[in-house]
Amino acid sequence: MKRKYSNKKLKLFKLVLGLLGLVLIFAIYSINQYQIKLHTPVDKNSNKEVILTINKGDQTWEIANELNKNDLIQDEMTFKIYTRLNNIDKNIKTGRFALNKSMTIPEIVDVITSDNQKELIVTIPEGSTVYEIDQILSDQGLIEKNEFINAVNEFDNYEQYEFLNSNKKELIHPLEGYLFPDTYYVDANNFQNEALINKMLNNFEIKIADLESARDLEEIIIVASMIEEEANQNKDRPLISGIIWKRLDENWLLGIDATLLYLAEDRQITYQDLQEDSPYNTRKKLGLPPGPITNPGFASIEAAYYPEESEYYYYLTSKDGEMIYSKTDDEHNFNKRKYL
Repeated sequence: MKRKYSNKKLKLFKLVLGLLGLVLIFAIYSINQYQIKLHTPVDKNSNKEVILTINKGDQTWEIANELNKNDLIQDEMTFKIYTRLNNIDKNIKTGRFALNKSMTIPEIVDVITSDNQKELIVTIPEGSTVYEIDQILSDQGLIEKNEFINAVNEFDNYEQYEFLNSNKKELIHPLEGYLFPDTYYVDANNFQNEALINKMLNNFEIKIADLESARDLEEIIIVASMIEEEANQNKDRPLISGIIWKRLDENWLLGIDATLLYLAEDRQITYQDLQEDSPYNTRKKLGLPPGPITNPGFASIEAAYYPEESEYYYYLTSKDGEMIYSKTDDEHNFNKRKYL
């Protein structure tokens, strides 16, 4: 009886030992596979740059999924385990990073956890002036105040861009209107104003490539800059464009105060300002101001290219932001009393 019991214990011991052995073999295999996936790049011979953008709030699993989608890692789980085991997941930076398939997971992690490797996201809102772009860049610590303004005013690469007029160098900021507002990625550690200027001009050239008009491009962009300042919503832009062009064609004063506001850094104009004999005072000077008064977005540029015809000659913005249109001066004055 004792012998039978001993045999059972021996069999159980062997079974447990066998299971432990299998677990150990599986563990060794898993660790070996983990190490292989960790240190083996997707393509060791690749040198093609792949851009990875990490936004604020992105979770580790989302980053792993994006890396996998871009064929930068062999296995998402290996990436997640590595960042968790090394307490790296909380050190991942936001920004845009240049990676390639020849990088291992540790090498990728080194890049996306380093401030020195990331590209900074710079967003220039529609309707930003050169002065305001300078403020955005200085607020982000990329430049000292006025450096961007100086770079714009010293720009001397007009021959590269057919749409620029080198005779307009005497303007307050000669590139105003052509620095396309958009989101840009810049090297935070080696930021160059000239590089951003070229990116914005190249972007402008791409955006207007398919737009056509018999009118002069310079005039179109000046009108687009006024539309940008005058319209609150995209639906109003073509109609306001039609009114501006009609007043110009019929030799009316434009009467757009935004052109004078362009000269005021504090964005305030006084009664005395309105009496000034300035080329930007469209209450007193016929025609367009000398240059654009802001950098318009695509909706305003498109509206300037393709105005909407109407019976209206006047418009105003009510206190609640609604555009009110009128056909005659009397009707316009009535709307001023009613809505303002």
